[in-house]
Amino acid sequence: MHGPALVSWLLAALAAGSGGYCGWRVRRWSTDPACGGHHRARRESDVLEAAMGLGMAGMALLPGVFWSWPYALLAAVLLVGALAGRGAGLRVHRLHHGIGALAMAYMALAMAGGGGAVGGHAGHHGQPGGLPVLTGVLLVYFGAYALWEGSRVLAAGGPAVAAPLPRACRAAMGIGMFAMLLSM
Repeated sequence: MHGPALVSWLLAALAAGSGGYCGWRVRRWSTDPACGGHHRARRESDVLEAAMGLGMAGMALLPGVFWSWPYALLAAVLLVGALAGRGAGLRVHRLHHGIGALAMAYMALAMAGGGGAVGGHAGHHGQPGGLPVLTGVLLVYFGAYALWEGSRVLAAGGPAVAAPLPRACRAAMGIGMFAMLLSM
């Protein structure tokens, strides 16, 4: 990631913590016999959020074009799944994760530098690449998403601390995506 090393390490810690928590939730869902088919969407969400968080951590510390291919493939699967999915909530959730995976692939290409990056201008005077309009649209999307999830965390407050934790993780991931896009 472009920018001060401390910011990259802090972003990596935030993303790894969020991804690790989601990974822990996946493990919990898989070992809990009470979790039936109605929790399938939650498990899918946790798997995707773990993959996004751990990928964001990796990209923050070791940017490179090699991150683009897995996320481009994941985006394609999710976007097709969003079109074919049942239930509006699941379709919207897959669409959101598809946009996130596309953004990850885009950032990997743009941050990689060199002539093969998005827009063809990366590496010019050591500046990151990318298309300013697309970066701006993604900034607005993830900024709004982080604010929305953050407001849901505040609204869910109360004595049950565990209830808003997944929302706090999603807000942190939105903030992380916003920060990574902002560094482009």
